[in-house]
Amino acid sequence: MQYSNKDGSKTPACVDARRAERAAHRAEKILFVTSEVFPLAKVGGLADVSAALPVALRAQGHDVRVLLPAYRCVKERIGDCKAGPVLDLVGFDTPAQLWFAELEDGEVPLILLDAPALFDRPGGPYTDDEGQEWPDNAARFLALALAAAAIAAKRAMMQWTPDVVHGNDWPAGFVYPLLRSRRLNVPSVFTLHNMAHQGLASLQLLERYQLPPRLADVKAMEFYGRLSLLKGALVFADRITTVSPSYAEEIQTGAFGYGLEGVVRQRAAVLSGILNGVDYDVWDPRVDRHLEANYDSDTLYRKIHNKRILQKSFGLPAQEDVPVLGFVGRLVEQKGIDLLLGALPRVAERAQWVVLGTGDPRFERDLERTANEVTRFSVRLGQDETLAHLIEAGADMILMPSRFEPCGLNQLYGLRYGTIPVVHAVGGLRDTVCDTTEQSVGRGKATGFAFDGPHAQHLADAISRALEYFAQPMTWRRLQRTGMSLDFSWGRSARAYAGVYADAVQGPGGAPPPCRSSTLAAPLLQSFDVSENLPAGE
Repeated sequence: MQYSNKDGSKTPACVDARRAERAAHRAEKILFVTSEVFPLAKVGGLADVSAALPVALRAQGHDVRVLLPAYRCVKERIGDCKAGPVLDLVGFDTPAQLWFAELEDGEVPLILLDAPALFDRPGGPYTDDEGQEWPDNAARFLALALAAAAIAAKRAMMQWTPDVVHGNDWPAGFVYPLLRSRRLNVPSVFTLHNMAHQGLASLQLLERYQLPPRLADVKAMEFYGRLSLLKGALVFADRITTVSPSYAEEIQTGAFGYGLEGVVRQRAAVLSGILNGVDYDVWDPRVDRHLEANYDSDTLYRKIHNKRILQKSFGLPAQEDVPVLGFVGRLVEQKGIDLLLGALPRVAERAQWVVLGTGDPRFERDLERTANEVTRFSVRLGQDETLAHLIEAGADMILMPSRFEPCGLNQLYGLRYGTIPVVHAVGGLRDTVCDTTEQSVGRGKATGFAFDGPHAQHLADAISRALEYFAQPMTWRRLQRTGMSLDFSWGRSARAYAGVYADAVQGPGGAPPPCRSSTLAAPLLQSFDVSENLPAGE
C-alpha cells in the first residue's frame, strides 16, 4: 500500500497553493445551500459539514449564509427569527416565506425557507416517522432550489446577493439547471458527499412545475427514464468538489460511480477532492465536555478511565488489558456491517466489542442476536452523542470497514483521541490513515490498520494485526501519539474551498465570464441550451 505524503496520507486538499493564495485576497459572499445542519437537522455527516465549514470560511473573511428548509424539527429548536420576504414559487400552490436567524453559536447567519406544506412534517429531512421516504422529496427540494435561485437573482428582496452559490448533495440538484436556465451571472459550486444517493424522480415533474422540457434530455438530467437531481448538479455546476481526493478518483469508475461515472469523467477538469475537517472545539479529548477524564498525548494514561466508563456503560467487564473495539455509525450495507459480522467469529474472543448506531432493521436484528450469543459483544441501537464521544475516547480501536467511504469522520476523531482506526482502504479512509508496517512504524508515520477489498477475512486479518501491535505497549503508544499530532482542522479545508470559489468566479481562462456559458462544462453540454420554454418570473 503506497502513500504519497510525508505524513503517510494523500494530499488532504487537491487545490494547489497558488489558488488558495489567490482566493485569500478576495472575500466572497457565499450562499451555502444544504438540507441538513447540526444541531437543527441531522441525518449524516452533511449536517456536521454544514455547521463547521461556514464557520471556518467566515473566520477567513468570507460572508457565508446558510439556506436551509424550515423543517418541523428546525422550528422546534431554532431561537429568535426575523421575518423575511414572501416568495411565489412557480408551480407551487402556496407561497413560501424566508426567515432570518443564526446558528446557535451566533457565528453564521441562517436563511430558513418556510413552506409548511412541504417541510412542517413529522420525521426527518427526507423520511417520515416510519423511516419511509417522502414521495414528494424532489418537489420539496425543488422549492429550496427555487428559493436559492431567487436570492441569486436579486428577486428575494434581500439587500444581499451571493458571489457564489454552493450547494450540497442531491437535494441541491435543481439549483444548477435553474441558475443556468435563467442565465444568472452567479458562479456555482457543488459538493458531492455520497454518490449512492441520487434523488430520483418522475420526468413528469418537469411539466408539473413548469421546468424546461429539455432537462429530460440524456445530456441533462435524464437517468434511465427518470430525473436524477444529482446528475443535474454534476452536469450544470461550474465547479464540483467531493470530500476526499481518493473519492474524486473512485467516482469516475464503474465500481463507485453508480451509473454516473461517465458524467463525472466528462467533468473531471472542474472536479476537486477536498477532505472534510474536524471541529476540534467539539472533538478533542483535551476539552471534550462529554468526558469525565480529559487527556492529551502527554497524559494518555487518563484514557483508561474513559475505557472503564465505556465498559460499564455497555455492560462489559472492566478489564484494562483486554482491547475494546468500537463502531459508531449508520447500520447500513455501505458501512460494512456484514463484513464486521462475518469477521467476528474469527476474532471475537480476543477483544471486547461495542457498537452504537441505527439503520437497516436487518442489521439491527443481526447485531442484537450477536450480542445475545457473544458475551464480549454489546450493541446500543439509536443515536447518542455522549456515548459516541465516549466510544472515541474509551475504545482502543475504532472500526470502519466501509464498502465505500467518501471521507469519513470517525477515523479522524479516532486519530485525535488516540483510538487507532482499522479501516477499509477506500475514499477518505485511504487518504487519512497510514497502514502500520515495520517500515511505516520506523518512519514514524503509522497511524492505523488498513485492508484492501471488502471481504470479512481481510477485515479479520487487519484486526488480528492490530491486536498483535496492541500487545506491544511502547509501539502502540507511538501509533497513538503520531495520530494525535495530525491536523485535520477545518481551516485547511476552508482555504481549499476558497480556492475553488476563486476558480468559479474567474471562469475559464482566468477571466470573469459575462454569463455562465456552456464552455464551463464538458462536451456533453456543448450547444445544449436549457433556457427555452421558461416560465416568466420566479
